[in-house]
Amino acid sequence: MPEVIFSGPGGRLEGRFHQSATRGAPIAIVLHPHPQFGGTMNNQIVYHLYYAFAERGFSVLRFNFRGVGRSQGMFDHGAGELSDAAAALDWAQAVNPEARACWIAGVSFGSWIGMQLLMRRPEIEGFVSVAPPANRFDYSFLAPCPSSGLFVHGDIDRVAPLKEVTGLIEKLKTQKGITIEHAVVKGANHFFENKIDPLIIEVSNYLDKRLGNPPRIAIPARGD
Repeated sequence: MPEVIFSGPGGRLEGRFHQSATRGAPIAIVLHPHPQFGGTMNNQIVYHLYYAFAERGFSVLRFNFRGVGRSQGMFDHGAGELSDAAAALDWAQAVNPEARACWIAGVSFGSWIGMQLLMRRPEIEGFVSVAPPANRFDYSFLAPCPSSGLFVHGDIDRVAPLKEVTGLIEKLKTQKGITIEHAVVKGANHFFENKIDPLIIEVSNYLDKRLGNPPRIAIPARGD
């Protein structure tokens, strides 16, 4: 996938971008796990989410938060990373001015950032939140949650225990006008070690349902 460099509030940001061949295709932004615990845009879950969207016709961007890889700046405990995510969406929209919709996907820390971006950008119509650490970060800003989406968690996640996330999800499910779905991957820990395939199956099934089973698009550079 083509490497891109775009301007962020803390300096240049490094990313990978897949441009859909379809005019007006929707946009997806994929956000990686915690930068201080090894999270990068090349995380395997991020990588597979990226291609799940690309194969369904999206223009997709994944990128390194500030201070990760070749992205400039320093870790900013979430505030700066949220600004980075907003800049990433701005960049993707500038490249795709006719995009008819936007989605956000995030993994762990990236989920927390993504859901905050969702609250600030009304054009985001769907989300995928993988292993949201509701016990470590405050998700109370989701009041109400403005868009329908999917939460996915492992049942043996000890970093962000399932029971902590279930309370958040049950609260969100009571809101009118949106539909919140929750998939639990059996035998999966916080990092979905040896369980990435069933994780991506859950995400793919959800996307197909929301998008009306779009035809698969072969991505030649799948191995990048």
